[in-house]
Amino acid sequence: MNPVLTRISEFLVGDTQADRVVPPTGFTASLTLFSAAAMAFLAVFALALSLAAGRLADRWGSELARSSTIRISAPEGQLAAQTEAALKVLETTKGVDTARALTSEEQQALLEPWFGPDLPVDTLPIPQLIEVIETEDGYDADGLRLRLAAEAPGAVLDDHTRWRRPLVRAASRLRMLGWASILLIGAATAAMITLAANAALAANTQVISVLRLVGARDSYIAQAFERRFTLRALTGAGIGMVLGAVAIMLLPSAQPEGGFLTGLGFRGWHWLWPLTIPILAGVVAFAATRAAARKTLRNLP
Repeated sequence: MNPVLTRISEFLVGDTQADRVVPPTGFTASLTLFSAAAMAFLAVFALALSLAAGRLADRWGSELARSSTIRISAPEGQLAAQTEAALKVLETTKGVDTARALTSEEQQALLEPWFGPDLPVDTLPIPQLIEVIETEDGYDADGLRLRLAAEAPGAVLDDHTRWRRPLVRAASRLRMLGWASILLIGAATAAMITLAANAALAANTQVISVLRLVGARDSYIAQAFERRFTLRALTGAGIGMVLGAVAIMLLPSAQPEGGFLTGLGFRGWHWLWPLTIPILAGVVAFAATRAAARKTLRNLP
């Protein structure tokens, strides 16, 4: 058998005599289980937030990067002519995939969230909007503005740069905040388990002294604490992870009108990410308990 697997198997099985050093129940056991479960539950949501923010940043970046809008403001008698002239300019512009003028119904739908469904679009001096979809190579925005100024003086090109950059930057920072939250959760878990391990070590100093008298090494004693607290953290984190995943599943599914708030969840293979949380919790618990146990055993007479 692989030596690594052998050591893991021995660690999981443990030693009955050594396990007696660590109390199976009590304050430290409850603290470890609860803190690991609570932190794993929060880590699931932090992970979902980070992944959702990443999807949002990618979607906003790709969608807004390839779309532009031309707004035409002109007297009523010239609006149709300038719209037609702008469309002809766009047809001969390199880098423009498609361009079309929005209908009155589409423009009303865009304004409806702000002004309600009864907005009389036909009777208001609302500018004509033209939707422009770019090719992958894109177009020369400055050159297009010059051509539009000559052919359709009332046309204003908005390439969405001033909208795209702040949105993508905000989504990217939200993703970083999610990962930073996971790191903080890991640090808090380590602190909680260190506190519980120190309490258990302090409560069993007499037993540790007896084990030393009969020849037990500090590494043997420390391994008992490492095993117990690692398994408790794994169990608690597993429970918290399952509860967090269920809570994520109960959230509303992604809806266009709901935007980011209804897309907070896992998609596809991203559902495998929560499974790493108990493993990471176990690693953190092992490292924290190992450091606490060895430090305390060195200080004991």
